[in-house]
Amino acid sequence: MATFSVRFLGCKVSHVDAHELRERLLVDGHVERDGAADVAIVNTCCVTHEAVSKSRKEAARASRTHGRVYVTGCGANLATDAFAGLPDNVVVVARPSEETPAFVAGDVGAIGCVQAEERFDRVRAFVKVQDGCSFSCSFCVIPHVRGTSRSRSAEAVLREIRRRVAQGHREIVLTGINLGCYRDRAGGYDLPRLVREAGATPGLERLRLSSIEINHVDDALIAALRETPTVSRHLHVPLQSGDDEVLRAMRRRYTVSTYLRRLAPLQSEFNLTSDVIVGFPTEDERAFANTLRTASDAGLTKIHVFPYSPRPGTVTAEDDRVPAHEKKERAARLRAASREACLAHWRTKLGGSDRVLVDRTGRGYGDDYSPWLVPGAQVGDLVRVRATAVTEEGILAGV
Repeated sequence: MATFSVRFLGCKVSHVDAHELRERLLVDGHVERDGAADVAIVNTCCVTHEAVSKSRKEAARASRTHGRVYVTGCGANLATDAFAGLPDNVVVVARPSEETPAFVAGDVGAIGCVQAEERFDRVRAFVKVQDGCSFSCSFCVIPHVRGTSRSRSAEAVLREIRRRVAQGHREIVLTGINLGCYRDRAGGYDLPRLVREAGATPGLERLRLSSIEINHVDDALIAALRETPTVSRHLHVPLQSGDDEVLRAMRRRYTVSTYLRRLAPLQSEFNLTSDVIVGFPTEDERAFANTLRTASDAGLTKIHVFPYSPRPGTVTAEDDRVPAHEKKERAARLRAASREACLAHWRTKLGGSDRVLVDRTGRGYGDDYSPWLVPGAQVGDLVRVRATAVTEEGILAGV
């Protein structure tokens, strides 16, 4: 029997991959432990240079307190020497996500018939339905490290959702690298149909999508989101830039007008959040101003801001012409605008009520994924509350 710890960096898909590794080791009879252990899993991210640097530091840190360290995920599949020079007890697992749990479990060593009781956070479960991407944005390394788009069968997805709900998870988040590309052609499923059937799972309280590209926000998906009662009124739709010339240089396959037109039917019903890259090589001050305006016109609240970082193997790998101080200044301005948009959105809830799923003691998220402060509530509670005030951290709830 081995003791182990698992940590992840990056997106929700990285979270799912790390959890699959955790589950496999638990099923094989190994014991999860906080702090020092026999084995550490570090599921890495490579979307920016900073993410790779953090991943390397995490692996180096784990090597000092664990007998073996397995570096997995996107960073491990990056065709660079990002993890070269680490101690000998660090193993870089450059394998597709589908193969990684079996490889790590086999290397750690199973215990045959011994079965451990799995421990879960009984709040939300992330269910990966799709992986990889078949598009080639000029800045993005993910197709290189994740491969082309592929989908799980709807039968397997729905079976996992039923299992998670039976385990006590109240919220299910469908996740993927390019979620809108989900297809189970043999079963006759696309994402809208999967949303409807997943949302109808008996006992499920809330269903969310982790992220969706604007090209996949069509009438069929909007109808499925509106007509499925369990669907959360939140949608995360990456923008990346609000300037058409920058979008073309990014090879994003849509225009600002397309982005705004497709989101328009959802603006009054859904909390819309996004990702934006600042300091892309062709972005000047005029283009950045267009991004600020587009974010406002789209009604975006929380924006995850990423200063541009050239990635190896991409079209723009050798192009990083915007000075670091300008990236930092633009990022600060966009984050400030996002903060004001969040506060304005939260204020619209004053005097109204919502159902909050508590995922940390005294804190949780409402139906549209707005953060709430719920004094006295316990993790796993789903409580009806009334908005009494807005703070810098979220909406203050009164029962």
